[in-house]
Amino acid sequence: MRFNHSGIKVGRTRLEQPMMDVWSHRPQILHLALFFAAYVLGCGFAQALAIVPGITVSIWPPAGVFIATLILTSPYSWPWWVLAGCLAEMTGQILWFHSPPLAGFLIYVGNALCAIVGATLVNRAFGRPVRLETLREVLAFVVLGAGVAPLMSATVGSATLAWFGVKSQTFAGVWPLFWIGDATGILLVAPLALVVIQHWRNRTKFSAVRWVEAGSLGLIFLGLAALSLKHDFLLSAYIIMPPILWAAVRFEFKGVAVALTLLALVTMTLTISGGSQFVGDPETQRQKQVMLQLFLAISAFSALIVAAISRQHQQALLALRDREQELSQLVDMVPVHIRRLTPEGKPTFFNKRLLDFFGMSDIAQLDKPDMNRLAAAIQTLVHPDDAPRLLATVHTSLATGESFAMKYRMRRADGAYRWVDGRGEAVRDQHGAIMQWYAISIDVDDEMRAQEDLRDRERELSQLVDMVPSLLWRLSPNGEPNFFNKRTIDFLGLDVADYDKPGASRLKATLTAIIHPDDAAGMIQTLNRCLVSGEHFSMQYRLRRADGLYRWVSARAEPLRDESGHIVQWYGLAHDIDDQMRAEEALRGLAITAIALNACRSLDEVLRTITDRAREIIGAHMAVIGTTVDQRWAQAIQAVSLSQKYAAYRGFDAKPDGSGIYGLVCNLNRSLRLTEAELKDHPAWRGYGGHADQHPPLRGWLAAPLIDSNGQNIGLLQLSDKDQGEFTAEDEGIAVQLAQMASLAITEARLHDKLRLAQETLARASQAASLAELSASVAHEVNQPLAAIVANSHACQRWLTAEPPNLDRAQKTVERIIRDANSAADVVSRIRALFKQSAETRTSMPLDSVIAEALNLMAEETARRRIRLDVDVESDLPLVSLDRVQIQQVLVNLIRNGMEAMDAAANDRLLGIRTRRLGDVVQTEITDQGPGVAFSDRIFEPFFTTKGNGMGMGLAICRSIVEAHGGRLWADKNEPYGAMFAFTLPVEMNRST
Repeated sequence: MRFNHSGIKVGRTRLEQPMMDVWSHRPQILHLALFFAAYVLGCGFAQALAIVPGITVSIWPPAGVFIATLILTSPYSWPWWVLAGCLAEMTGQILWFHSPPLAGFLIYVGNALCAIVGATLVNRAFGRPVRLETLREVLAFVVLGAGVAPLMSATVGSATLAWFGVKSQTFAGVWPLFWIGDATGILLVAPLALVVIQHWRNRTKFSAVRWVEAGSLGLIFLGLAALSLKHDFLLSAYIIMPPILWAAVRFEFKGVAVALTLLALVTMTLTISGGSQFVGDPETQRQKQVMLQLFLAISAFSALIVAAISRQHQQALLALRDREQELSQLVDMVPVHIRRLTPEGKPTFFNKRLLDFFGMSDIAQLDKPDMNRLAAAIQTLVHPDDAPRLLATVHTSLATGESFAMKYRMRRADGAYRWVDGRGEAVRDQHGAIMQWYAISIDVDDEMRAQEDLRDRERELSQLVDMVPSLLWRLSPNGEPNFFNKRTIDFLGLDVADYDKPGASRLKATLTAIIHPDDAAGMIQTLNRCLVSGEHFSMQYRLRRADGLYRWVSARAEPLRDESGHIVQWYGLAHDIDDQMRAEEALRGLAITAIALNACRSLDEVLRTITDRAREIIGAHMAVIGTTVDQRWAQAIQAVSLSQKYAAYRGFDAKPDGSGIYGLVCNLNRSLRLTEAELKDHPAWRGYGGHADQHPPLRGWLAAPLIDSNGQNIGLLQLSDKDQGEFTAEDEGIAVQLAQMASLAITEARLHDKLRLAQETLARASQAASLAELSASVAHEVNQPLAAIVANSHACQRWLTAEPPNLDRAQKTVERIIRDANSAADVVSRIRALFKQSAETRTSMPLDSVIAEALNLMAEETARRRIRLDVDVESDLPLVSLDRVQIQQVLVNLIRNGMEAMDAAANDRLLGIRTRRLGDVVQTEITDQGPGVAFSDRIFEPFFTTKGNGMGMGLAICRSIVEAHGGRLWADKNEPYGAMFAFTLPVEMNRST
C-alpha cells in the first residue's frame, strides 16, 4: 500500500507487492554472516581436497550449505541468500581458486541454480518442513537434493570451465567430477546443517553411561579413521563404517553429524598431508579422487539411511512404549475391574483398580493350597450367597466357550459387599482356539440399591394406589383403559384386560359392561367429548359391583400432558357415594313424603301414600301398613304397595293372625330387621297366618311400629324383599322415621275425619235450616197475593154463576186477580234477584287480567294443596263486557272444584287453565286430573251436589252468571282422565273491530 502526493491511499502495483514481501522476509545480518562464513570455509575445504592435477573441481561443501539454507527458509528470503552466496563465491574465487571473475560468477550461477532447484523439489515433495527423520524423507532428499539438483551446477560449471579453458579442462572430462563433487558436498553438509539447525536446540541429557559410550565411540572412530585411510587398500577405508553406523544407531542424526564431520576433517587432514590412501601419483590421482568422493558419499548416505532407520525404530519403540503406557494407564484408570484368565480359567492379571478394590498388591495372594486360584478367588472375594452360582456360571462358560454375564456381590477391602455386573469374553486365535479369557466387572451397587429403592417406592406406591379408598384408573390418550387399581378390580370383579372383545374398542366394551344402562350413553358421550377437547371429566353415575349390584360413584379424570402440551395419559378416580346418594334420596323422599302427607285429607290417602313412598325410598318390592283399634292385630294390614315384580300378588288380601310377627312388633313397640333365613326361623312368623304358600317371597324383612303421641301403638309399617341385597341399619332408621311421620299423619287424618264428619253434620243441619228459612220466607212473601187471588177467584165465580151473571162485577174481580198475580210475580222476581245480578256494573276489559286476579286469590290454597298450574292464555285477547266480581266468582268456583276433585289423586296434580278466542266469543277451559264428572246432565241443577257438605247451588249460580253475560257454561271429560269445565263470553264487537 502506498500514498500519492495528496495523501490519498492507493493500491500497490503487481511489482511492488513481491518487493515488499522480499523486504519483509529479509534475514538477520548475523544469519547472513554465518551463511557467508560457512560458504567461504566450504570453498576452502573444496580447494584443500582438489588434489587431481589439472582439475580444479573436488568435493563442494558450499552446495550442501546453500541447499540446506534454502530448504529451511521462505522463498521470499531466497534473493538475500542468493546475494550473500554470490558475495561468498566471489570471495572464495579470490582467496582460493583465482579464476577469472566472469568464470567464477558463472560457476556461482550454476551453484545457485542447483540450490534453488534442489530446495524447490524437496519442499514440493514433502509439502512441509523437511526434518530427515524417516527413511522416506532421507531417500527423497538424496534422490532430489543430491541426485537431480547437482545436474544444474555440474552442467553450468563444466561448460564455464571448458569455455574459459581453465587449465585446459574439457566439458566431458570435468562434468562427472563436478556432479559427484557437488552431490558429495550436499550429502556431507546439507543433512548436517539441517540436523544442526533443527535438532541441536533439543538438548538431550545423556546419562554418564551414554557419555562414556560417546567418548569411547569417538576414540574408536578416530583411531580407525587414521588407520584405515592411511593404507593403500581401497576397501580398508570402509573399516570406518561400523563406528559411523554405531553412531547412527545409538545417537541417530546427531551422532551422524558428529561422525561425518570428524570423517571429513580426518580425510581432509590426511589428504592435505599426503598420508591418505586417496593421494597418489598423477596417473592414478583422478581415480583416487573419484574413490574419495564415492567413499565420503557412501559413508554419508549409509549413515543417513541407518540414522533414519534408527530414528524410525526408536520412534516406533517410543510410540509402542507410549501406547503400552497409555494402555496400562487406561487399564488401571478405567472405572472397570479388569481381569485376565488362562483358557483353563486361572486368573493371571488384575488391573490396579481391582487390586485396590480388594486391598491386594499381587494376584498371587489368592493362591491357596489344594485349591485352584479361580475357586479360591471366588470363595474369598465373592458373597457366599452368590459364589456357588458364579463358579458354576464360569465353569459352564469355560467348558462351552460362550461368554457369561452375571450380577453378584464382591467383598471390598473394608469388608463391605458391593454389587457388580460381571461379564467375560474369550479371545481366540485365527483357528478359533481360546487363547485367553478377559473379564470385567462394573460397580453397580448404587444402581442396584437405587433399583431396590425404586422397587420399594413402586411397591409402596402400588400399595398406596391399591389401598387408597377410591377407584383409580388410567386411560391412554385415545381413551383406551390400561390400568385399574386393586380396589377397582375387586369392586368390578374383573381386570382391564378382561374387557377385550374382538371387533370392539376396549373403552366401549368396558363402559357398557360396568355402567348402569340408564347412565352408559350419557357417560360415554361426556367422556368422548372430554377426550376430544382435553377438558377435565366429572360425572356421577352408577357402577356395577362384582355381585351385580349398582352403586353410585362420583368420577373425575384429568389429562397428563407433556412439555409440548400433548396428552400422554388420562388419570381418573371414582368415589363410592352410593350411601350418600341414598341418604340424600332418602332425605328428599322423607321431605316429599312429609309434603304429601300434609296434603292428605283422609286416612286411606295417608296409608296409601306411606306405603308407596316407603317402598320407593327404601327400595323394596313390597310395603305394608296397617292401623289397629283396641289391639286387634288380626286387622293390621290396611294398605299394600307392590312393585311390578309382585303384580301377580295384587289381589292377595290374607290377614295375619294376632299371634304372628306383626303382633310381636306392635306389642314390643320397636323396629325389627330380619334376613329371609332369620324370618323363616323366627318363632313368631308361624307361617304367616297359614298363608305362607300364597305369600310372595320376602328375601329380607323390616318392620317399624306406629306410635302415637301418647306412646301407644297404633299399627306398623313393614317392608320386604329389598331390590338390592339385605335391608341395612340405614334402611331401618329411614323406616322408623317414616313410621313416625305416618303416626302423626294417621292421627291427624283421624282427627280430620272426625272434624269433617262434624262439619258435614253441621252443614246438613245448616242447609236444612237455611232451606226452612228460605221456604218460610218464600211462603210468607207469596202467601198474601195467593190468598187474594183465591178469594177474588171465588168472588168472580159467584158473579159469573149468578142469574143473570154480573159481568161488570166479574170484570172488576178479574182485574183484582191480575193485580194480585202481578204482586206474586214481583215477589218471585225479588227472590230471583238474590241469584241474578244486575248488568249495570259491567265494564269492558280483557279477560286475562280477571284470570290473573282469580289466580292470585287462589295462590295460597293452590300451594297448600300441592297443585301444579298449567296456564295458557292467548295474547291480545279482545275486550269483553263483564262484571269483574261475578266472573271472578265463576273462575274461583270452577278452580276450587277442580282442586277439590284432585285431593284423592295419587298421581301428579295438574290443573290446566286455557283461554283463547274462537270466532265471536272468548272460551275459557278449566281441566283437572280428578275422578271426572259422573252426572254431567244434572251437575248444574240447583241443590244437586256430589259433595258431602255441598248445597248444590255453586254451579247453578255460575251458569246463571255466565248466561246473564250472554255466554254458555258446560262440563265434559278430560283426556286421559279428569273433568273439563268450559264457558264462553261474547266479544264486544264494536270495540274489537
